[in-house]
Formats: sequence, structure tokens, C-alpha cells
Amino acid sequence: MEIGTATLDAFRLLGSGDGALWFIVWTSLMVAVLGLALATVPAIGAAYLIATHAFPGRRVVVVLAQAFLSFPTVLVGLVLYLLFTRQGPLGSFSLLFTPSGMVFGQAVIGFPVVLAFSLAAMQAADPRLRETAWVLGAGRWRTFFTVLRELRFGLMAAVVAGFGRVIAEVGSALMIGGNIEGSTRTITTAIALETSKGEFAQGIALGIVLVALALAVNVMLAWLQGAGGFRR
Repeated sequence: MEIGTATLDAFRLLGSGDGALWFIVWTSLMVAVLGLALATVPAIGAAYLIATHAFPGRRVVVVLAQAFLSFPTVLVGLVLYLLFTRQGPLGSFSLLFTPSGMVFGQAVIGFPVVLAFSLAAMQAADPRLRETAWVLGAGRWRTFFTVLRELRFGLMAAVVAGFGRVIAEVGSALMIGGNIEGSTRTITTAIALETSKGEFAQGIALGIVLVALALAVNVMLAWLQGAGGFRR
């Protein structure tokens, strides 16, 4: 099939409201958003603790947090597969080849991304911010939320980076989800499958959706950043 013909068929497929295609999109979004939500709170909390507390091995922790940015997602999938399989320590939870298992996998993948970017934002912040909050009588939690508020744009960027990582990964989703039609098939696993079958139209259609999602999220971030985005 020629590229031009396949591309036209892809747009026709998107415009026809194909149920199977949009279910794949919905599954991808659901798994990515839930996994990222599960990872964001502990990642930002860990970043704050690392950035504001001195402890033995702190530099090692920072280096590891940055190193895990490039950790192969297929290896994450392999480790979780071994944990979730019936003979594994978490086999009793029946998470393998389920959307719930995929959410857990996406959380594991998104956590180091949000952690590393949040940590970079906090380390670059003016240290007087936290000290001023303390001087003005803010408690631990109020100081924490004050820092988060002041660094909200950097933290938003961290979450967006995490979303980009989890929505586009294929290794973990394939190994944990199994690419089951109508259940655990995501955009990336479907693209890999359909392309291998020679069904380029659906692969291109899903690729268009994936690019559109990435652009939409980044446009939203730029809009939220205000002066740092469109209004500059």
C-alpha cells in the first residue's frame, strides 16, 4: 500500500468514528493518566525531601534518579511480568494481562521522570523561599505547599514529561498487558501489531492521535504557564 493511500485511509478511519480504534485510544489515555496520577504525588514528595534535606548518600540518590530516566521500559515490563506471573510473589493479585497491571507499570515508568524533573526544579529554586516561609511562621506542610505553589510551572513540566514518557512507551504495556483486543491494547502496541500485519492505515491513524495528544498536552502547559508561554 502506498503511503499516500494509507494516510488517506487513516484520516477516513479517524473520521468514521471507528469504535475499535477509539477504544484503543481510550484505553491508552486511561492507563497513562491513572498510572501518572499514582506516581506523581510520591514522586514530588520524594523530590522535596531530597532537595531540602541533607543525608548520607544523597548525591547517589540524585544520580540514580537521573539515571532511571533512560531505564528501558521493556526491562520494567520484564521485571513486573516476573512479579505478576502466577509463580511470582504478586501472582495472587492477578494483575498480569489486565488494565490494572498496566496502570501499575505506567506508574513505575512515570515515577523516575516526575521525580528527576521535579528535583531539578526544586534544586534550581531560590533557597530563601523555604527559609522565608519558616520565618513567617509556616509549618512543615504549609511550607511544603508554598514551595509547590511557587514552583508550579516547573512541576507542571515534570508531569507533562512523565505523561509523554508513559503514553509513548510500548515495552511495559506489551509485556504486562499482552496486547489483548478490547481489553489491554494501547496506541503503541496496536501500532506495532498493525504495522507488522501490513495494516498501515490503522497504524498511521493511531500515530496521528498520539502526536495530537502530545501537542495538546504541551499547548495546555504553555497556556497554563502564561507569561512563560504564549504571552511572552
